[in-house]
Amino acid sequence: MKQSKLKRNGSLSLMLVLLFSVVLSACSGGNSAGTTGSTQTGSEGTTGTATTAASDLIKTAQVPAGSDLEKALKGEYKGKKVTMYGPFVDADEQKFNASIKAFEDATGIDIAYEGSKEFEATINVRVNGGNAPDIADFPQPGLLETFAKAGKVIDVSTFMDADYMKKQYKQSWLDMAQMAGPDKDITAGVWARSSVKSLVWYNKKAFDEAGYTVPKTWDEMMKLTEQIAADGDPAWSIGIESGAATGWPATDWVEDIMLRTTTPENYDKWVKGELPFTDPIVKNAVEKMSQIWFNKDYVYGGRSSIATTNFGDAIAPLFTNPPKAWLHRQAGFITSFIPEGVKPEDYDWFPFPSIDAQYGTPALISGDIYAMFNDRPEVRAVMEFFTTAESLQSWIKSGGVTPPMNGTPDDWFANEQERRMSEFVQTAKTIRFDGSDLMPGSVGAGTFWKGMTDYVSGTANLDQAMQEIQAGWKK
Repeated sequence: MKQSKLKRNGSLSLMLVLLFSVVLSACSGGNSAGTTGSTQTGSEGTTGTATTAASDLIKTAQVPAGSDLEKALKGEYKGKKVTMYGPFVDADEQKFNASIKAFEDATGIDIAYEGSKEFEATINVRVNGGNAPDIADFPQPGLLETFAKAGKVIDVSTFMDADYMKKQYKQSWLDMAQMAGPDKDITAGVWARSSVKSLVWYNKKAFDEAGYTVPKTWDEMMKLTEQIAADGDPAWSIGIESGAATGWPATDWVEDIMLRTTTPENYDKWVKGELPFTDPIVKNAVEKMSQIWFNKDYVYGGRSSIATTNFGDAIAPLFTNPPKAWLHRQAGFITSFIPEGVKPEDYDWFPFPSIDAQYGTPALISGDIYAMFNDRPEVRAVMEFFTTAESLQSWIKSGGVTPPMNGTPDDWFANEQERRMSEFVQTAKTIRFDGSDLMPGSVGAGTFWKGMTDYVSGTANLDQAMQEIQAGWKK
């Protein structure tokens, strides 16, 4: 499984549980304090004290009047059970259960989560065998798309107001949730958590002391790379070794460069197999990557070391004294691999820079989309809850996750770096999901990984590697 997939951790703030007492007071009627103050307007244009009370619990979203989430907050679904199935187990499962406890306590809804290390295989068996969970967590949207096409997934737009959803998510997120149904496109789920991938990490103290400047364009980054080489060091530390998944970090580089050298529409066609790897657009992206990867003066250990260096070890050379390398492109999760003793204030990141100005600086992301298989009011309420930042509050506070939804307070973030990651995603002109995770497994987790490894190790030239990868679409 690709290392970029998110870790699930944390729990919702205890304050939410305390605030629910206000909701209970308001729902009981009378002249309790919970019913005083200004009323709020729901997405359907209605007003009332119930929505005001609901907003005491869900502060980052205006809970639509009459919605199932509002009804849940009033206790109307107390005693109901919602089953959920996903890929996180052991400690991650415990953290997820802790994160939903406040909502469960507030509403009386039991979200019964079951995790499996064999999620990708067993979800097919369960859904096709008539034993689908109410909600499933898909870290690979490509797998969800197969269920959407088969008509197995509930279209959440049938009960979530479009205006509300536009307030909760940027359009790119809504676009990525659109999938082909049996008759028409549907909104196949809601984005629940994400991780930013388009990041270049560096040793902040050493970087500043050397007088280097953070680049904002590809040309500026290449000039910085040349400057560092002239100063006697390789700029980049790169590793793509990952056991059976060796090669996946190379696919991330290609995806980032594709987003910066062609249109989002072409990226989408590429992911769907409509733009072949042998096309000049794709080859151009790989050649751009090669400008750095194949220059012995630019990469720590040279080209020959890339395929044998573990992806998690590749950031360590940035933090020797003095640094042996200066730059490392990787998703936000890489902070877990930074050597012990290095503090957050000792490192920083900048966005993988723009190449062609017309495409801006897109954000490549990975994440989880929650899909709904059974349509009941309490299931709708839980799905609506997952569109709010409160459903991620403890993840955000503990660090390592970027909220896909709007409205997250700045003071929730673990540090300034995490807040900036969220800002990057929120302001990016284009957001796209990790391409290899969207492609069929025969390509995305097969020939794409292997073909890039063969290309980097020198056992295949560019044309041979692209033909090798493209062949995966026929499997």
